[in-house]
Amino acid sequence: MVQPTPLQAFNSIHDRSDDKARPVGHGERMTGAQALVRSLMDLGVTQVFGVPGGQNLALLQALDDLSGPRFTLTRHEQAAGHAAEGYALSTGKVGVCMVASGPAATNMVTPIADAMMDSVPLVVITGQVAASSIGTDAFQEADIVGITYPVVKHSYLVTRADDIPSVMTQAYHIAASGRPGPVVVDVTTSAQEAETRYTRPLKPFLPGYNPVTRAHGRVLTEAAGLIATAHRPLLYVGGGAVRSGAGRQVARLSRVAGAPLVTTLPARGIIPDSDPAYVGMPGIYGSVAANGAIQACDLLVAIGARFDEHVTGDPASFAPGARVVHIDVDPAEIGKNRRADVPIVGDAALVLDDLIPRVEKAKASGGHPDLTSWWRVVEGWKTTYPTTFEEPDDGSLAPQWVIGRISSQAGPDTVWVTDVGQHQMWASQFIDLEAASSWVTSCGLGTSGYGLPAAIGAARGVSDLKDGRSVWLIAGDGGFQMTSEELATARQEGLPLKIAILDNASYGMIDQWDEYMKGRPTSSDAAPGRTTGLEVEAPDFVALAQAYGCMGLRATTREEALQAISQAQASDDRPVLIDFRISPQAAVWPLVPPGGSLDDLIYRPGVLPLARVGLAGGRRLDAGTGSGAESADDAAGPSTPMQDRARVDASPQAPAQGLPPADGGVAQVRIRRRTGHERKTGNERKTGDE
Repeated sequence: MVQPTPLQAFNSIHDRSDDKARPVGHGERMTGAQALVRSLMDLGVTQVFGVPGGQNLALLQALDDLSGPRFTLTRHEQAAGHAAEGYALSTGKVGVCMVASGPAATNMVTPIADAMMDSVPLVVITGQVAASSIGTDAFQEADIVGITYPVVKHSYLVTRADDIPSVMTQAYHIAASGRPGPVVVDVTTSAQEAETRYTRPLKPFLPGYNPVTRAHGRVLTEAAGLIATAHRPLLYVGGGAVRSGAGRQVARLSRVAGAPLVTTLPARGIIPDSDPAYVGMPGIYGSVAANGAIQACDLLVAIGARFDEHVTGDPASFAPGARVVHIDVDPAEIGKNRRADVPIVGDAALVLDDLIPRVEKAKASGGHPDLTSWWRVVEGWKTTYPTTFEEPDDGSLAPQWVIGRISSQAGPDTVWVTDVGQHQMWASQFIDLEAASSWVTSCGLGTSGYGLPAAIGAARGVSDLKDGRSVWLIAGDGGFQMTSEELATARQEGLPLKIAILDNASYGMIDQWDEYMKGRPTSSDAAPGRTTGLEVEAPDFVALAQAYGCMGLRATTREEALQAISQAQASDDRPVLIDFRISPQAAVWPLVPPGGSLDDLIYRPGVLPLARVGLAGGRRLDAGTGSGAESADDAAGPSTPMQDRARVDASPQAPAQGLPPADGGVAQVRIRRRTGHERKTGNERKTGDE
């Protein structure tokens, strides 16, 4: 039988007399374990990640007996889960992993939670003790359904072999449909070993589970009217649009509406960085242009985005003058963090397919505002405040330069995987993303140690698709050590991974916030001294790579870095790890102080370019000057001590940008000459010493 979930009183166990197999129908006779593997094969699964154990041994034997999906042996269960995530994100398929019971299953909690936060479709198959032993504190017994209940989309405890085909069909469908997410299937050893007859279910039977995919015509017409008449429209695109495969529709809506667009961290790559409509990534580590556009827009069209605090900063001051159209397949997200003027529940791609013709009709029938001044302002921000970096004064490598060089050599079809930390933000800023499904990272949960196993999963996915893409992992020395044992997996599988470790001998992001919160502005001349526990004494990464049979390289100068990148690009028979010794003083900019508004964005220490924009976004501006406030302090209102420290000498270095008034009049934008190392915007090339 299939036991109830905790919501249905999981604390009880049904009559154990049902545990014996009761073959039905005229299907092929086999064990429950074989039925599970056959189900995976019939569902089109070609890859399973996992670790063997006593309670899933029958499943692994069935994989062999039936020549089932390829099994990739990871060295830790958590890595199996992250590898399945990387596989799912790089291929658009459901990721599948398989582990045993007890500690093996509990090791899966982090990747399950990670997949839930980032809406990644996973089917997590765990072994469980025999049904007759459940509740007896048997060896390696753990209530994994109960443990993971808060962080799964759905879960099953299977005690009868006859139920396995229908459960697997349902689990796969639930994981992939609606808002994707992880589904746990906990299978007792008694169900695995029992005999059954296998018949493939024609379709999943799930009464009550009917995700809404198409929107009602009334809300679409209302949204189209707002888009057609907006003076400062902006598309705010989140990870849900990526999961929906809505890249083509997002680009078309941008063109039809004449609206620039910003993408959140999980949505990077849905629109090529070279697209002129692309403004940047918003949020606490976002660009000036992206955050300025959000604060100044009068209509915000959110597509598969959930308004989380890393994007909004202080939610009360987020997009203060904007009406909101919110499109999401999950009705729970609508209005959760920001009230929507027009709520639209449905699959992003399908909703946009229906919305775009209505926008075209509304613009044709009623006319539309001239958006020239709005684009001038947005382009002004992009030009005046580009993504740049400072050269370290100690002669060490700048991590931003390293990432930029890797990006330029790797090619536009590369799959980029990151761990979590400073390097993740630098990668988002300095990698040129031009293709869909090319960005794999942990966003909502922010899991350190995610990178290497996710890169293994992505590399296995690329191999399955046979599309010739290479996989680069950008990692930090701290997070990499959390799952470095997976070098053994990469080498055993013969995966030609390219691994760049940005080695600054610290937990860099935490270190940066530590200095900032102590009142030491992080910059190239920041005062030394870290809080105890933030230093990381790293191993010899080159020797570590070589010990696992991988190629290990080290770079401390630009010449060595360029040579190492070229060697990595030329290698195709084993993983290559490069230890880039970067400046420990390198910091992530821009950033929003804790608890601050996007108006408080610090471009560099002492430079607050958006100090007047939020106030201006909420009311009409003077047509001639675009002036919205007398000073940065006037615009931002009451501040925290950290924000006060950041506002030193803001006005002379960060002129407020003009905004178009509500009637479409022309505002003035001050432009300064760009200098130093700059990331390309639109179709421009990078400048600076490359």
